[in-house]
Amino acid sequence: GLIFYDTKVTVMNRVLNATVQRTADHAAPEITLDPLEIVGGEIRSSENSYFCQAARQLGCVPSSQLCVKLASGGDPTYAFNIRFTGEEVHGTSGSFRHFLWQVCKELQSSSLSLLLLCPSSAVNKNKGKYILTPSPITYAEEQLFHFFGQLLGIAIRADVPLPLDLLPSFWKTLVGEPLDPDVDLQEADILTYNYVKKFENISDETELEALCAEITSQHLATESPDCPNKPCCKFTYLSLTGEEVELCPRGRHIPVGWENKDVYAAAIRSLRMRELQTPECMTAVRAGLGSIIPLQLLTTLTPLEMELRTCGLPYINLEFLKAHTMYQVGLMETDQHIEFFWSALEMFTQEELCKFIKFACNQERIPFTCPCKDGGPDTAHVPPYPMKIAPPDGAAGM
Repeated sequence: GLIFYDTKVTVMNRVLNATVQRTADHAAPEITLDPLEIVGGEIRSSENSYFCQAARQLGCVPSSQLCVKLASGGDPTYAFNIRFTGEEVHGTSGSFRHFLWQVCKELQSSSLSLLLLCPSSAVNKNKGKYILTPSPITYAEEQLFHFFGQLLGIAIRADVPLPLDLLPSFWKTLVGEPLDPDVDLQEADILTYNYVKKFENISDETELEALCAEITSQHLATESPDCPNKPCCKFTYLSLTGEEVELCPRGRHIPVGWENKDVYAAAIRSLRMRELQTPECMTAVRAGLGSIIPLQLLTTLTPLEMELRTCGLPYINLEFLKAHTMYQVGLMETDQHIEFFWSALEMFTQEELCKFIKFACNQERIPFTCPCKDGGPDTAHVPPYPMKIAPPDGAAGM
């Protein structure tokens, strides 16, 4: 926190360019994707998704071949080239950016099970935010999490912000920062947070009995074995994936009473924190990321800075875009139709601006920092900067 973000980025970029492993005399790996598998935006099977198609093919490619220099200039080097079956695409940038955009859509949909919508979304808190799915993973799933980590590193080297909406707890765990048992639980699962707080704040046994009666009415508890008409809770709770789990050995047979209510609340909190940390999944993600960029770099970044470098900002800053725009062949910023163009964009909603950016450069988000000088024609531009506005092709007046 004592170092400016721009300084960290400068150091990070130098390290990334110093750890390039694929030299110019090595051809870029190429993968072939079949767009027909996701016609209409519906993926019939997770195996048909772009994510899984790419994971299968790149699984045979040494990670050293994916470690390229940072993207800069007009024709950047990307980790791999993409060929779409039945399509002739000129250049590599557009198809590469479209691929990253598509896999982010897949990751945040029901077609893949690597990410889980956070429970707080159900009550309009952190709506649309995701966490890693906290469950025991198979070898195949471990490979997919590994590839997910590689994609994070590939996007950093390509400087293509990924349109991923992940909770801060993901980025905290990724950079090795401990989670806050209050703040992060509330962000991820506010219903469980409120449930735990109720048990922690009970002042007498009458309140406990009333709370158990309330929970019983919601079918989350049973009757006390000592008093059949007296409701009680047991040492069980639902996991984030919906399974009932025991909070301690033989938890289904242990009722919650005045003596152990604090232990019960602490056990639920502990369960959720373990699920948010997802050690098995995160280990695979970090291993994948570490095969593309040195993990030591993460020690200098805060969770928010890591998110900004990987995913950029979810909104478009028009003033920044304006400063990184070039006008070609005699056009000037003061031309009337150019002023109309910017006036129209100013009336766009953020959602519409994202669609415009997707139309213009095949990615929804753009880097919010750029090492060029005030948007001038400088080779240090980070693609897709600068945005170029040119006269229309064809005869004058068309």
